[in-house]
Amino acid sequence: MTQEIDVFAHVLLPDFYKEMLNIEPTLPQLFPFIQHPHLTDLTKRRAAWDGKTKQIISYVNVNPEDYLAPERAPLLCQAANKELVQTIRANRDMFAAGVAMIPMNNLEAAVQILEETKACDELVGVQLFTRALGKSIADPAFHAVFETCARLHLPIWLHPIFDGRKPDNNIIFSWEYELTQAMLQIVQAGLYQEFPDLKIIVHHAGAMVPFFGERIHYILPEEQVADFHKFYVDTAILGNSKALELTVNYFGIDHVLFGTDAPLGIAPSGAAQVIAEAIWKLPFSESDKQAIFSDNIEKMIGKRMR
Repeated sequence: MTQEIDVFAHVLLPDFYKEMLNIEPTLPQLFPFIQHPHLTDLTKRRAAWDGKTKQIISYVNVNPEDYLAPERAPLLCQAANKELVQTIRANRDMFAAGVAMIPMNNLEAAVQILEETKACDELVGVQLFTRALGKSIADPAFHAVFETCARLHLPIWLHPIFDGRKPDNNIIFSWEYELTQAMLQIVQAGLYQEFPDLKIIVHHAGAMVPFFGERIHYILPEEQVADFHKFYVDTAILGNSKALELTVNYFGIDHVLFGTDAPLGIAPSGAAQVIAEAIWKLPFSESDKQAIFSDNIEKMIGKRMR
């Protein structure tokens, strides 16, 4: 039986959420999707679990640096990461690992947390967002984060966030545009040229990139075209075998990882079944599909997670 490892599943753990609500009580109104009960209530989450898919969990995009001063944000990130580790240890059958949170308004502390993350068995990477503090994640101000991740061989999970300068953000299309723009900015900033072995997992199957692959090919310089193919991507597009086939053809079978955005996407508990069915319909070998479901992430992390 195929063992599935969901590389992009989310939580909003109770202690962290309570602290964030103390800081900003209107969060549920600002971001309605964070009200999903399975993000915080692990009893409900377990009741809806399929009993076999192991998840790599990361926090939904409620970021301390947006609400706290540089002195306080690292403390909340460290507490959130500690709660994440404790949750994984208490639910090892359901959670394979976690992805750390760092304060982007205190890069010295962020680097320290990355060092701590590398030394923690339960944490296998760090989550970054397409924008931080109003800037592109590829802005030179954040270079130290990429340098540290490259030095530590610590993978980056790239998640979209709305661009606050825009008046028409929406959860259907805007996040895909933000991901695509961030990928372009990372490439054009020369981060892959400087750090050739950098590992970045892009949410939502690489967003617009596979569909516009030929525009990338004909418009950008050759080395930047090659750098686009260095991204890793998940499968979180709510099914759609034809789109996933295009994704695999663009990035390569070894750069596509099973990810679902659980528990979000399809009520009540996410799209794992729909996405798994779409993968099984792909015109690739069973070993290729096994690579997507678990082998690729285990190779990236360097350890068995099943």
